[in-house]
Amino acid sequence: MDFGTTAVQERYLERARTVAGETLLPGYAARERAGRIEPELRRELGALGLIAPEVPVGLGGQGLDRLTSGMITEEIGRGDINVGYLQVVGSLVAQILAANARPEVAQHWVRRICGGEEIVGIGLTEPHAGSDAGMPRLTARRDGDSYVLDGVKSLSFGADAAAVVVFARTGPSEQRGRDISAFLVPLDLPGVTREPYADMGTRAVGRGAVHLAGVRIPADHLLGAEGGGFSQVMQGFDFSRALIGLQTLGCAQQTLDETWRYVGEREAFDRPLSTNQGVAFPLAEAETMLAAARLLCHRTLWLKDTGRPHTAEAAMCKWFAPKTAYDVVNQCLLLHGQYGYRTELPIEQRLRDVLGLQIGDGTAQIMKLVIARQRLGRELAP
Repeated sequence: MDFGTTAVQERYLERARTVAGETLLPGYAARERAGRIEPELRRELGALGLIAPEVPVGLGGQGLDRLTSGMITEEIGRGDINVGYLQVVGSLVAQILAANARPEVAQHWVRRICGGEEIVGIGLTEPHAGSDAGMPRLTARRDGDSYVLDGVKSLSFGADAAAVVVFARTGPSEQRGRDISAFLVPLDLPGVTREPYADMGTRAVGRGAVHLAGVRIPADHLLGAEGGGFSQVMQGFDFSRALIGLQTLGCAQQTLDETWRYVGEREAFDRPLSTNQGVAFPLAEAETMLAAARLLCHRTLWLKDTGRPHTAEAAMCKWFAPKTAYDVVNQCLLLHGQYGYRTELPIEQRLRDVLGLQIGDGTAQIMKLVIARQRLGRELAP
């Protein structure tokens, strides 16, 4: 694994740094108040090649490696962690569609994702089940050249998504993960209603539920084989878990950089705060933990790029990086004193936003279960 960056990587990273510093960071609080990410900002990111950049050029992407995609995600996350999640979902869903959708369906939707023209959400969980994605109540029955869907799914970008990838039960089996199929569901069809959630953080992501009541979709919107969608599509989550880790680390690193500057400028008892070991040492520990988490995420994406197994490593990224990021942001807030607690600074918003990613897309408990099963096998794991 080469720790240097190529000229191509630097070109894309510089684009991401520029937009993060000039556009995302100044508009971070305004996006929370609006509860959405502006469509024109999506299109700007798409035009810069910063959404799903690992997608092949023939489908509208940049043809980059996954490691570069992760590095871009971290840079975007420095400016706005929620816009970073736009890239995470874009990469996850574009990859799912590119690998599993009919060519004509993939051509239409993947290009629109990469260009920032549309958001396609991922409806993995249901309000009643949380992490138990292998037991959906959403059903899909074949009716001629269509499928008819009934049920409810939770998703991010619930207000703005043009379509959603969902898992639905298509057979009689009650076994977890069996007789489950994946579908692409456009959200402008009759029978679709949207329900917004009122979350304490990640408000710009606009989480919510979609209610599907007799929604009829073309049969060619089946992703992969009928009854095999769960195992096929879930493979894409190893990639996105590492991206989420880097998304949260970008947010934490930006906060840490700001805090180093603050403690060097702020004086107490006639000297800078940074001259106190009780101030400088926690920040030194934070730098170390962020560096360690970043290396874990980079190695995971390198394993993905080189075709090596990386399921356990991806699960490590998903629980360790968001927790580390939360701990770092919390420490930085405390070192800012009353200023960190006030809403004039972005630290309290970042703390709430990072917290949500310790829950969404798989909790720490689920990730540790994945790791244990990878090491022990299902029969010996919890």
